[in-house]
Amino acid sequence: MAGGYFPDWTLKQGGVVQPDERLPGGQTVVLGLQHVVAMFGATVLAPILMGFDPNVSILFSGIATLLFFVITGGRVPSYLGSSFAFIGPVLAATGASVGAGANPNIGLALGGIIAAGAVYTLIGVVVAMAGHRWVERLMPPVVTGSIVAAIGLVLAPIAIQSASGTLGNPDGSNFARWIAILTIVAVGVVACYAPGIWRRIPILLGGAIAYLAYWILANLMGLGPAIDFSKVGAAAWIGLPTFAAPVFDAKAMALIAPVAVILVAENLGHIKAIGAMTGRNLDPYLGRAFIGDGVATMLSGAGGGTGVTTYAENMGVMAVTRIYSTLVFVVAALIAILLGFSPKFGALILTIPGPVLGGLSIVVFGLIAATAGRIWVENKVDFSNPRNLIVAAVALVLGAGNFKLTIAGFTLDGIGTATFGAIILYHILKDPRPDAA
Repeated sequence: MAGGYFPDWTLKQGGVVQPDERLPGGQTVVLGLQHVVAMFGATVLAPILMGFDPNVSILFSGIATLLFFVITGGRVPSYLGSSFAFIGPVLAATGASVGAGANPNIGLALGGIIAAGAVYTLIGVVVAMAGHRWVERLMPPVVTGSIVAAIGLVLAPIAIQSASGTLGNPDGSNFARWIAILTIVAVGVVACYAPGIWRRIPILLGGAIAYLAYWILANLMGLGPAIDFSKVGAAAWIGLPTFAAPVFDAKAMALIAPVAVILVAENLGHIKAIGAMTGRNLDPYLGRAFIGDGVATMLSGAGGGTGVTTYAENMGVMAVTRIYSTLVFVVAALIAILLGFSPKFGALILTIPGPVLGGLSIVVFGLIAATAGRIWVENKVDFSNPRNLIVAAVALVLGAGNFKLTIAGFTLDGIGTATFGAIILYHILKDPRPDAA
């Protein structure tokens, strides 16, 4: 990498593209769009579940990604989207129900989100000043790999429900399942066999193929629920999203602020995973990454957006494409900002059928979980050591089963329990063998 604050981004025409390299402009734009598609479903779903305006969250996800890019000096390839870790605490703090429409107490949630961002930023400052080694000692590769795997596994039921058509339909749909399978196959075929640049955009192209197939089978042949384009036609091309102001309430802030600890673990796991993918040591940028994520969360909360986090979905895209250029995320962020001001584009993306999103999610979430294996292999984690084996085993099941635990009114979901479970078990367990490290 170059010695300046930002890399020089040397031009690369093919193969693995590292964070400090770039593709030609046209390919960069297309890949940026693919990252927008990858993050869109989750970034929209989280605010809907909490009663936030999805367009505000999309807008601030783009702003947050640009802010993260600047604070990390363009060295860490990441997209920042809506964090699901906030859903439980936000609903508890505001007394809202899941997916019940606009949250009447959104101001309380925003104040808590800002508090979480402030705690997160403070942790980042400590890491930047004191170094990142203590974080590694707290969360060695067996722990971070387990957390990464848990992140992918805890999201798996959401992907399966969407792929099966069971969201709002307890019996599911065989048609939906076949569409999801078609989506998975389309992504795989594009990733393995498509020529040239097309092989680099399997999520976008595979999703487009599945979308077209769904439209033919459902809208033209009547084999499934038709795609409804009426909201697209009615939506304006340009319009302001609904911003909201924070309200700082001590109880709500106390409920939501501890989410910062989960975000630290998520971000650490993501950066370790990206480091494993790229073969680059990104640890020196941990402090900056935490600060960037924390400041972005505070900014998002100040305007009515959700808390943000580095996105696992986009890690999955990078795992498929092997393109890690940070400039791609600048393009993705700018597209997201435009979408935030365009109700029509937002309505169009929302027409993507659930089974298609489900199929894409199965691929992307699975790639996240599989990245854990790469972390373990490249760091030579010894699974003959019972300490490592138990830490990984427990974290995987806590994540896969989405094991929830409520402590003093604060609820940890599967990611949280897997994170803290892995950390605590690692440090209280000792290998009984005398020659163990």
